[in-house]
Amino acid sequence: MKQKSNPRSECPQVLRDFLSYHETIKGQSKRTVSEYYLDLRMFLRFMKLIKNEMPYDTPLDDIPILDVDTEFLRHITTTDVFDFLSYLANDRINPESETGSCGISAASRARKLSAIKAFYNYLTVSTKQFSENPVKDIEFPKIRKSLPKYLTLEQSKKLLESVSGKNQTRDFAILMIFLNCGIRRSELIGLNKSDVYEDRIRVVGKGNKERIVYMGSSCKNAIDHYMDERSQIVLTDDRALFGSRDRNRISITAVHRLVKKALLKAGLDSTQFSAHKLRHTAATLMLSQGVDLKTLQEVLGHEHLNTTEIYTHVENTDLKIAAEANPLSKFNPTEHK
Repeated sequence: MKQKSNPRSECPQVLRDFLSYHETIKGQSKRTVSEYYLDLRMFLRFMKLIKNEMPYDTPLDDIPILDVDTEFLRHITTTDVFDFLSYLANDRINPESETGSCGISAASRARKLSAIKAFYNYLTVSTKQFSENPVKDIEFPKIRKSLPKYLTLEQSKKLLESVSGKNQTRDFAILMIFLNCGIRRSELIGLNKSDVYEDRIRVVGKGNKERIVYMGSSCKNAIDHYMDERSQIVLTDDRALFGSRDRNRISITAVHRLVKKALLKAGLDSTQFSAHKLRHTAATLMLSQGVDLKTLQEVLGHEHLNTTEIYTHVENTDLKIAAEANPLSKFNPTEHK
């Protein structure tokens, strides 16, 4: 049988070291490291295109980068990076376009710039190989942010009330965790029985970072009820908190199915909501009840506060009441003329 070639076989040593650093030291997921590789491979191919003065229409896939070294990288300027971003915005074939139009989205350009920034941060800060960082002050493309979809309090109650069937206790506990604790779907499937401590759960998030999330009394009751049932079940991986019907640790697909099933039973649009939207719902409900952004950031496991700030669209009743309480809120200038 012919052995598949390693997709990183053309990876220069400096890039290989960077990827290894993010995988082993920074604890980034294999998917993130793979995306770094693909984005930086494209960037380095384009840099060779312009530095070696090749014809601009030379296919990037035909440009080898194995010979790229720190000396080559040292001569890349801010202007060169701008040229690459311009290429992405105007000349790169858009893979999502049915007509083969050129120019990729701002979000895709931002992801590639993020990879380049991480690469040069590694070279200048982490390993101190360079003193100059050509991308340090380059701003990310503006991305039009859409507000996260979420269930209202009444819709959330309706969803919980709709749970039924053979796995009712398990499914109810899962939905309660999503709606009360706001954890990610990947975090939920990774939960072990030993991660549940009285009124809290130990969650392992992105980059293998651990955090403690507290449960409300209703959520704790749901988990306690499920734990009584779980003690009678033996799974292939018996450490797992939640199992599936085939006696394995519950999968992302199974969680997706049970959430969609509950949404349909509750008469809610299952195309508009998902397990991730339940995380948005938990965040929105907490914020609407006066939880501050910094606390919410810790609950959700966001690395940066600006990620959490997207939830500030929530209509806060208390703030509206406070505004109406101001004596000037009912001031009518026409009455005083």
